[in-house]
Amino acid sequence: MKLRTLGIAVIALMLLSAVSPVIAQGEQATIDVIIGVEDGYLDYVPVLVQRLGGTVHEVWIFISALHVTIPLQAIDAIQKNPNIVYVEITGTVYALPGNAAPSPPGKGKEPAPQPPQELPWGVDRIDAELAWATSTGLGVKVAVLDTGIDYSHPDLDDNVKGGVSVVGPITSTDPRDWKDKNGHGTHVAGIIAAENNTIGVVGVAPGASLYAVKVLNNAGIGTYADVIDGIEWSIKNGMQVISMSFGGSSYSQALEDACNAAYNAGLILVAAAGNSGDGDPETNEVLYPAAYASVIAVGATDINDVAPYWSSSGPEVELAAPGVDIKSTWLDGTYETLSGTSMACPHVSGTVALIWAKNSTLTNGEVRTLLQTTADPLGDTRVYGYGLVDAEESTLAA
Repeated sequence: MKLRTLGIAVIALMLLSAVSPVIAQGEQATIDVIIGVEDGYLDYVPVLVQRLGGTVHEVWIFISALHVTIPLQAIDAIQKNPNIVYVEITGTVYALPGNAAPSPPGKGKEPAPQPPQELPWGVDRIDAELAWATSTGLGVKVAVLDTGIDYSHPDLDDNVKGGVSVVGPITSTDPRDWKDKNGHGTHVAGIIAAENNTIGVVGVAPGASLYAVKVLNNAGIGTYADVIDGIEWSIKNGMQVISMSFGGSSYSQALEDACNAAYNAGLILVAAAGNSGDGDPETNEVLYPAAYASVIAVGATDINDVAPYWSSSGPEVELAAPGVDIKSTWLDGTYETLSGTSMACPHVSGTVALIWAKNSTLTNGEVRTLLQTTADPLGDTRVYGYGLVDAEESTLAA
């Protein structure tokens, strides 16, 4: 049995933390955790949790785990149960742009005047526009796990095909719930698939189908539990690509199991490596979920193909993509220029859509190999992985 023990010292530290999964309820403190369960016992553990005074929020059959809030004094009994594989604190993830901030909702604002279309330097640098003669990503379903998408943006409205919000206790497919009120998810979506029309910008795969999977709140913050919910929704609803421009610093067995389940189901998962770099390639700052083997970790480059010091490095980095001064869609029909590995990640997600639209018979493993073998080497693999993603070469090779 694999058991992650939550000791007294750890709990005390959490009680002192500014962001804590420990909640005081009257005189009884509770803790938000994810519990992994031995196969065949998933129906039994919720009963145990409730008997110990806890509340069950989600039961994930696909990874044999559940998300619960339980009294602190119940931790010992839970961990000693022979049917429990692990108990872990529910982690936190954050959107990863270098300079973005939550925007006001913009309710009632008139749509902004639309500028003439331009080709963003990042789309141009990976030669995506040279692939459009053979593939625009048409019909490939890309789940954007983020703050939602502004589906009314005139440069996205035809490509946004649906969505869901899993933030908090309620899952909702009402567009009002998954509409972006932060801006980050809309920016990411535009890099992937802004429309090839006469206005604004154009994305890497302007024919791809976008699905907003809201796992981050309006401040760009989410929990590992919500991310797992978003991954589960993506599997059940036939998504082909999962794009994740966020990261957390703590390892999670449950989140890794969810990513593995999606990959084993045939999906491609792409994630931002992180903006925690210190300029030293020998240190490892790659965040989760990018650090998992089933996920493509993407670092950032500038217009000179050089990684900014803040782009996280480590052996898990698989590819590099443009992530500095990237212009894309924003709220209320506007456009913003942002930097971060959040912007690098969707360049790769869009490239996957181009490849799969060109050849739908490829497995996710074959797509991943194409990305690696056609990438343009840039130097230190801990910084750039196999190199800069090449949308044209990888699509032609498909």
